[in-house]
Amino acid sequence: MSEYKLLTFPKGGVHPPENKLTADLAIERFPLPSKVYIHLQQHIGVPAQILVKPKDRVRTGQLLAQAQGFVSANIHSSVTGTVFKIDEIYDASGYRKTAIVITPEPEDEWVEGIDTSDDLKADIGQFSSQEIIQKVKDAGIVGMGGATFPTHVKLSIPDGKKCDILIINGVECEPYLTSDHRLMLEKTEEILVGTRLLMKALNVDRAVIGIEANKPDAIGKMTEAAKKYEGITVQALKVKYPQGGEKQLIKAITGREVPSGGLPIDIGAVVQNVGTTFAVYEAVMKNKPLIERIVTITGKDLDHRGNFRVRIGTMVKDIIDYVGGLPEGTGKVVLGGPMMGKATKTLEVPVGKGTSGILLMRREETKRKKVLPCIHCARCVTACPQGLEPYLIMSLAERGIWDKAEEAHAQDCIMCGSCSYVCPSNRPLQDYTQFARNTVMSIMRARKKK
Repeated sequence: MSEYKLLTFPKGGVHPPENKLTADLAIERFPLPSKVYIHLQQHIGVPAQILVKPKDRVRTGQLLAQAQGFVSANIHSSVTGTVFKIDEIYDASGYRKTAIVITPEPEDEWVEGIDTSDDLKADIGQFSSQEIIQKVKDAGIVGMGGATFPTHVKLSIPDGKKCDILIINGVECEPYLTSDHRLMLEKTEEILVGTRLLMKALNVDRAVIGIEANKPDAIGKMTEAAKKYEGITVQALKVKYPQGGEKQLIKAITGREVPSGGLPIDIGAVVQNVGTTFAVYEAVMKNKPLIERIVTITGKDLDHRGNFRVRIGTMVKDIIDYVGGLPEGTGKVVLGGPMMGKATKTLEVPVGKGTSGILLMRREETKRKKVLPCIHCARCVTACPQGLEPYLIMSLAERGIWDKAEEAHAQDCIMCGSCSYVCPSNRPLQDYTQFARNTVMSIMRARKKK
């Protein structure tokens, strides 16, 4: 990596073991399940409104539920089959939410106009900026790095704001996860065309693809391919968690800092995940809605781990059964990575648009250690990439002192877990800072409405 100048964010960060056990495993297509469970809310914002009813036959790519309002996303059928029922099904949050249950047929019957070939399409000149944004909206694309913010909203620049740089997030700094890594290796050209489409939608002439230095094969392949695409460069980044955090990535690449309470567009930047970028390519160039995604299935005791192209709505239980079942001694099943992912209380939860990984962790790795008193070592302060004081925010949250928590910028927490990771007293700093963040933000929203 000596030929690359490695950039990073200046404050905080940690170095958890990478455990990229599936980095060398090519993407496999996961078989059709016996049922799919497609939630109406797989995005930040308002749930979509149902357009189908039980016993309706639907085709692959058909619109099942329509976005409501600006911050919302369309939901499409990931299979051809019959609507079995509409029911309340657990999602990644642990709550039951409305989902459309479909019994698939053995073969796909795609909605007319969707191109399912692997042929590369690169002529973006036929589309205007607004046409690209509309196609992204129609396809129901959301941020696929985990945030699930509707992509068309990010591409719709508010009056008075201007974007001058697009950053494509190929960092994938979460331990274990490799879905983005494999996508960059196997769909290089498609990601670059998707990047050009996003540039056109935003009316910018510069895009930077950020990739951590632990993926030299992806850096090399993307760098070589990007030479054919005007305005796109690849930037290698130091291996440091949470390098893929939106604010940290912007700081590393541009030197700009998103202000407290602000958004990337406030400093002229828009960030999109590589998975999202590939989905944009498919939506605009192939008329394909977001009905499947790459998911890393991994764990130290799992024999058939890998990266799978999975239909949205496939049950986690079906996936685990396919790869050999739960290994003995499994303590938790985490949706996402070990740092920011959520442990699921049931395997009867479907893959959604934001499901980047399914991690099976050993029981001994998941046990919480005895919580000890704070020793005021300030390691959490040193580790926080946002420059916060997690020990103080936890203390304020325990006491419900929300005005002081706001003064301590609890609302700026990015929930990366670096504070908990380094704490020698095993204090649940991330739990309390997240609680404080959400509470303070609710108070701020209520105050703004008044």
